[in-house]
Amino acid sequence: MQIWVDADACPVVIKDILFRAATRVGVPLTLVANRLLHVPPSPHIKAVQVPHGFDVADNHIAEQVQANDLVITADIPLASQVIERSGFALNPRGEFYTTENIQERLAMRNFMEELRSAGTATSGPSAFSQSDRQAFANQLDRFLARHHRA
Repeated sequence: MQIWVDADACPVVIKDILFRAATRVGVPLTLVANRLLHVPPSPHIKAVQVPHGFDVADNHIAEQVQANDLVITADIPLASQVIERSGFALNPRGEFYTTENIQERLAMRNFMEELRSAGTATSGPSAFSQSDRQAFANQLDRFLARHHRA
């Protein structure tokens, strides 16, 4: 099992939680971004810089993810690809994407994108909160307790 992070838009506080978890549990953690990332020195943590471009980091993760890997992303199409490959996808607010909810989320994402491209003003996600951070940490801990083999 490995953890992959769609790191371009991942909040710093979530990366910090992941760094501590990877070190504590000894699970491989790879952050993928189109810019240079600084990660703490650890045999379990690495960063991969991909070229700039639309969905380049997402495509890299989708190509590398294996069954039972965990991907941290807010990108719904990437989450769908991860699920198709028998991986797990968790967003930074602590919500798992599942086979039961991914199609609905994709449909809503596409609908909102159509509205925006038609010129309709839509609100973005709410500000990242302390409760979001706590929800993420709790879900990650539960996941690692169930899925990680020491």
